Amino acid sequence: MAGTQARGRIDKRAAILAGAFAVFARKGYAAAGVQDIAAEAGVAKPTVYNHLTDKATLFRSALEATARAKLDERIAAIEPLYEPGDDLPGTLGLVGHRLLRVHGDATSCALRRLLYAEVTRFPEALELVSAYGPHRVVRALADPLGRLTLAGRLTATEPALAAEQLMALLVGPMEARSRMGTREVADAEYREVAAAATATFLRAYGPASTGG
Repeated sequence: MAGTQARGRIDKRAAILAGAFAVFARKGYAAAGVQDIAAEAGVAKPTVYNHLTDKATLFRSALEATARAKLDERIAAIEPLYEPGDDLPGTLGLVGHRLLRVHGDATSCALRRLLYAEVTRFPEALELVSAYGPHRVVRALADPLGRLTLAGRLTATEPALAAEQLMALLVGPMEARSRMGTREVADAEYREVAAAATATFLRAYGPASTGG
């Protein structure tokens, strides 16, 4: 019984955080109300306050939960690089495409827009989101790149720098293409950017004898 109650409380908190993010993304911080969030989450308004004490706490917690979930998706996207098989360029392109899909999805775009809009009101939000953002992704990507270098398949003697450059090649073009997340990007464009990023990356870090 205690375990069921604990699970119910965790599920309700998750629903509140998801509802809060949806409302903040739709209305912005100033226009969002706790009653709106309760309705979105399917709970009573007092329940929201029982789990998260006020609107500012809701905002910070919703940003953190969303950023954490997006980081998990990005790390999962990197997994194929640990066993790339014979086609390293193909695997790099696949990983790049998956990373771009996460970067460009509606939730990730809304997260960035919220951060840009509210960073002066919540300066701590920048550090909060960054804890689960690009720096963590670069660190996660550096590990398989380092392993591939040790295996002689790449020449990335500074894996963290190589990972940072690969992410820049992937993400850099997308802000303009997506008009800062306000335009839906076709999958063909993600594939095009991923292929170009892979080709450029391998020119820099692929073994000269194999081209990757």
